[in-house]
Amino acid sequence: MSNIYRASLCFTMAENPTKDESSKPSESEASAENTGIVSENVVAVKSECSGDQPDSEPEEVEEEKEIGAEIGTVEILEEDRPKAEDLDFQHCKIAKIENLENLPKLERLGFRWNFIKTIENVSHLSTLQELELYDNQIGKIENLTGLVNLKMLDISHNRLRKIEGLENLPSLERLYLVSNKISKIENLEVCPRLQMLELGDNKIRKIENLDELTDLKELYLGKNKITTMEGMEQLTELKILSIQANRIREISGVATLRNLEEFYIADNGLTSLQGLESNNLQTIEIANNRISDFSGVEHMSNLEEFWANNNTVEDFKQVEKLCPNTALLTVYLEHNPIQKDPQYRRKIKLTLPSLTQIDSTMCK
Repeated sequence: MSNIYRASLCFTMAENPTKDESSKPSESEASAENTGIVSENVVAVKSECSGDQPDSEPEEVEEEKEIGAEIGTVEILEEDRPKAEDLDFQHCKIAKIENLENLPKLERLGFRWNFIKTIENVSHLSTLQELELYDNQIGKIENLTGLVNLKMLDISHNRLRKIEGLENLPSLERLYLVSNKISKIENLEVCPRLQMLELGDNKIRKIENLDELTDLKELYLGKNKITTMEGMEQLTELKILSIQANRIREISGVATLRNLEEFYIADNGLTSLQGLESNNLQTIEIANNRISDFSGVEHMSNLEEFWANNNTVEDFKQVEKLCPNTALLTVYLEHNPIQKDPQYRRKIKLTLPSLTQIDSTMCK
């Protein structure tokens, strides 16, 4: 017999203003708190089986997940359907998306950590704003027609090989496709309102086809196979760029990104900071590179955090090059040759008196 996961309706304080905050929560409220759901008209998932649900994320594996003899299914009480705004089914061994009819107010739907292979039976959910399918077995983005109000889509940790099927999502603002097998950035021009794009841990070799995403504010491309920073010239609204753990040897292609505030380029092959002459950043992370010279950031009056641990800085004269950055609050310089100096922390603090933190320790 399969496990049936029912949903029970719970209400927030706003709907019951006479409730004493110190009183013991009802069964449905406790269920909502345990699943981390905090919103009005929440439907909290409860299992009818006695087995405990795992507390942590399962280890990532390439092999087929073993579903076992018992398969979870979705069942929602009829009296709950008209009011449901948030459905969350995580760790429920669900293999198929179904039984989602008659949910006129549904805004958030989550199937995190299940056994789903196909996106289906959701196109009628026109009120849906967030759809989370993190860590399943999905091989294709499809059957999303009708989700005209969808703002967030998360299909991370699945088996996608291609970006597709987004044509009828005119309101999409956040797209998470982390840890798939995607090799090319494509077919995103159909999402002109996109503000956040997460493509970390894929097989991308080239930054391309982003020219139409002029509203994009956050771009995450870490842990791919990118060798050249290019194809971002039109992203003038970009504020956060993360391109860590790639194969980049020099900084380029960011001169037009005048609104860029945070730049993460750790774990590459950089030997210098040249290429940032037109940017005034707040945060820079260049850890785990081969940089020995800090020239190129002196003009950044907004710089507050400078993470340069695990590089090849041998001379404190390089630290002196950060003196013009008078807003600087945090520096990470550990695991550079200069750390061998017994007066390491004292010299840095004397050179940069504005600091409140050196490495992982607050300044006295």
